[in-house]
Amino acid sequence: MLKIGIIGTGNISRLHFEGYLEFQKECRIVALCDIVPAKAEAMKSKFGLSEAVVYESHKEMLKNGGIDLVSICTPPFCHAEIAVDSMEAGVNVLVEKPMAASLEECDQMLLAERESGKILSVIAQNRFRDPIKNLKAVLNSGLAGRVLSAQVDSFWWRGHSYYDLWWRGRWDREGGGCTLNHAVHHIDMLLWMMGEPETVTAMLSNAAHDNAEVEDISLAALRYPHGSLAQITSSVIHHGEEQQLIFQCEKARISAPWAVYSSKSQPNGFPVEDIELKKELNDFIAASPKLTYEGHTAQIKDMLDAVSNNTSPAVGGLDGRRTIALICAIYKAGTLKCEVEFAIDKDDDFYTVSGILKNVPHFYEKTKSIDELAGDITVGSNYKHF
Repeated sequence: MLKIGIIGTGNISRLHFEGYLEFQKECRIVALCDIVPAKAEAMKSKFGLSEAVVYESHKEMLKNGGIDLVSICTPPFCHAEIAVDSMEAGVNVLVEKPMAASLEECDQMLLAERESGKILSVIAQNRFRDPIKNLKAVLNSGLAGRVLSAQVDSFWWRGHSYYDLWWRGRWDREGGGCTLNHAVHHIDMLLWMMGEPETVTAMLSNAAHDNAEVEDISLAALRYPHGSLAQITSSVIHHGEEQQLIFQCEKARISAPWAVYSSKSQPNGFPVEDIELKKELNDFIAASPKLTYEGHTAQIKDMLDAVSNNTSPAVGGLDGRRTIALICAIYKAGTLKCEVEFAIDKDDDFYTVSGILKNVPHFYEKTKSIDELAGDITVGSNYKHF
């Protein structure tokens, strides 16, 4: 039975607790860690983990040993340090998104994985949802043809007080704004489905949160080989949080939430609906097998299997790094106001946290620093409906 530690017991950790507790024949949560131990104690009580030990320091937790796998649910600025320390201590790592705040930190994590022989996985829970899995399968099938254009709407809404939390809204703590911490989900999905672009251009702005240094909206345009383009809107100012991915392909328009339309040409070039292909695509979706688990729970199951069988997880460290690479390219393009290459070299300012901090705009200065905010959280669309 695998022994689990959870580091960081804030809002997102709930999904990790619930996920591991689905598989009590395979794992047991034995350790919790938070810089505010009372928060960890509260989670220990909430989930009935009477035998779990609470720590204030992840280093102390790792020193005491007896852990096979940790979930890292802390703010982004310390993901890399905790992940590296964990793997060097012989512990496998499942780290929340974003993987880290820079490519340099991602590479430090990947090096620790290689040298330790441990397994590193990065949360990308939307890959483990039926609508997203099915959309990927349709693209892979070739039924809709090559992707010509993609539209990614990473629409979220966060009130002004959201950025009052002590680590949010600061480049040196949160690592960035909505592009890094919200659109990370959709950027991962786009890269998974469409691959890496050649170049990126972007605009960054803060339209509604004058208590944050970081952006609350960004627009990015990606140029792919063979002429394909993609656009990404990252936002925390969109009411309704209508999140979607739309692919305009050679033969059809397909999306998550699922919708399909197919056009074929008349002799004069004007469109008429291709009813037969539309039916074929709908039938493909209807015949797709359903996942047993979805979201965080499904990814946790995948990681448990990977650790138990010493196999690769569905979402590895290289996947997490690729997502950070595109986000850093968006920040670079938006800061420098020009088109940039997707690939960022090690001598580039935007490869390191210090270089990013030296260049990115401070839209406003943070005016409050509150330890805790009350209220429920939302974690995005299920992509089954708006």
